[in-house]
Amino acid sequence: MSWSNWAGNQRTTPVRTVLARSAAEVAAAVVRAADEGHRVSALGSGHSFSGIGVPDGVAVRPPSGPGIVVEGDVAHVPAGMTLRTLNDLLWEHGRALPNLGDIDAQTISGALATGTHGTGAGYRGIAAQVRGFEIVLADGSVVRADGDLLRLGRIGLGALGVVTSVTLETVPAFALRARERLVPLEQALELAALDADHAEFYWFPHTEHAVLKSHTRTASWSHNVDIGARKRRYGSLMRDEVLGNGGFALVCALGDRVPALVPRLNRVSSRLMPAGEYTDRSYRVFCSPRRVRFVEMEYAVPLSALGAAFAGLRSAAERHARAVTVPVEVRLTAADDVPLSMAYGRESAYLAVHVHAGRPYEAYFAAVEQVMTGLDGRPHWGKVHTRTATDLRTVHPCLDEFRALRQRLDPGGLFRNPHRERVLG
Repeated sequence: MSWSNWAGNQRTTPVRTVLARSAAEVAAAVVRAADEGHRVSALGSGHSFSGIGVPDGVAVRPPSGPGIVVEGDVAHVPAGMTLRTLNDLLWEHGRALPNLGDIDAQTISGALATGTHGTGAGYRGIAAQVRGFEIVLADGSVVRADGDLLRLGRIGLGALGVVTSVTLETVPAFALRARERLVPLEQALELAALDADHAEFYWFPHTEHAVLKSHTRTASWSHNVDIGARKRRYGSLMRDEVLGNGGFALVCALGDRVPALVPRLNRVSSRLMPAGEYTDRSYRVFCSPRRVRFVEMEYAVPLSALGAAFAGLRSAAERHARAVTVPVEVRLTAADDVPLSMAYGRESAYLAVHVHAGRPYEAYFAAVEQVMTGLDGRPHWGKVHTRTATDLRTVHPCLDEFRALRQRLDPGGLFRNPHRERVLG
């Protein structure tokens, strides 16, 4: 059976696909593949744009059920469960993840393997919440990670084995008060100074304004479903689906057909983006549906370099993105201690560029990548980039240590694929 990622820019045909129901079934699939001379890749939801998730050989989907176990402030979660399912289950226990990205379709293991993050100057990515994980190694053994494996493997790129379950730190369930509005671009660039727990902005190339989203945490809103929930969900449907995805899909289709209209269309799109104020469960505010498909590249730079990074990106967009209808997204997070994290050891700003799926993106992405590389940028592991192990060592100080661990655990290269060979050697 053929496989494609969500964006359609990565395709392959695995030798076979195994939908495992337990760690024992994952182990059996790994041993069989090794005996047959096939490589093994963990299979997620296909929401990576880079080749990191392309199954080379046998594709193994980790267990996704039957549910989660909550003990105090931690949750034990099947690695193949999606964030969407996890968020709902955590809420039933009065718990939540402290920060999330803007989609929830990824599996837990996929989100961790690629370093998925959200936004918030005082908050870190999902991998920083990992307190433990279970993994099937190349010899078929099932182990509970500790020591170097736990420290280095929280973002493991799928290179160390197949993760089967994860223990995550959680927080009491909370709501977010969201405010979304169109502001001058100069105001949006003051992201770190905003009085909000989580903030980000979207900028459409060739415009002078940005859509600023600021979210403030509140514990006063009951986490129980109340009489206003149906109204909020209806408003969210109108905001995200009809006005957001529906209108945006029309703009992208028209821009593909008549590229000369794109600057004018982008001014329209910035006004189609959802605006207003509302309060809802944290994960409903963090995450929103993405129906319009695109290809993405994202880089993290030191927070102090945000101004220079955006100026360089804007110049690249003026030269190479005349027909780009999908906005640039800018976010920020606190520093963390996860060795292969984009935010390892430094407060970080993230700049993500997108192109409508099926349209050429190479020149635009290359120009932006050149800017980010010059500012000590670190590419998102799950998004398009051209970096190799040789130059990634200059921005990831723990990369050689990770490579040594991989060599020790998988000397035969069972969990390699072409992309992982490029970024890890």
